[in-house]
Amino acid sequence: MTRVGFGFDLHPLARGRPLVLGGVEVPSEVGLDGHSDADVLSHAIGEALLGSLALGDLGRHFPDTDPRYRGISSLELLRSVVALVGERGGRLVNVDATILAQAPRLSPYLEEMQKRLAATLDLPVDRVSVKAKSPEGLGLVGRKEGMAAMALVSVETTE
Repeated sequence: MTRVGFGFDLHPLARGRPLVLGGVEVPSEVGLDGHSDADVLSHAIGEALLGSLALGDLGRHFPDTDPRYRGISSLELLRSVVALVGERGGRLVNVDATILAQAPRLSPYLEEMQKRLAATLDLPVDRVSVKAKSPEGLGLVGRKEGMAAMALVSVETTE
């Protein structure tokens, strides 16, 4: 059986934080604020994976009240989610993800994000799509108050 999951994440921007997207540190004067490294791209993919098997959300598995997750790499969290999906009989087939950001320009970093995510997810690179879209100045993302990401995953199961 093929199951599909959709994930979304949004974090505010803050000075004094690194900007990490898909495990790649992107040069920027501001980064994403959150309990972990606040990598919205990795979080959206993790949410989609959990959703594909109705396993709840990232907050349920990695609560921000737990000091073990303070500053943790979201790629580490994503590895744990992939393992959980595997324990439940799921196998990730592909990922399609989009980052929503007004700035900085992300196109120079998308290929490296794709490679790091593929390695983390144990997928061939051609099964991981990472895109970036500008909101053209609209909304809180367009005003550079935050960044968001969306992801869709396909997971095969034996049930």
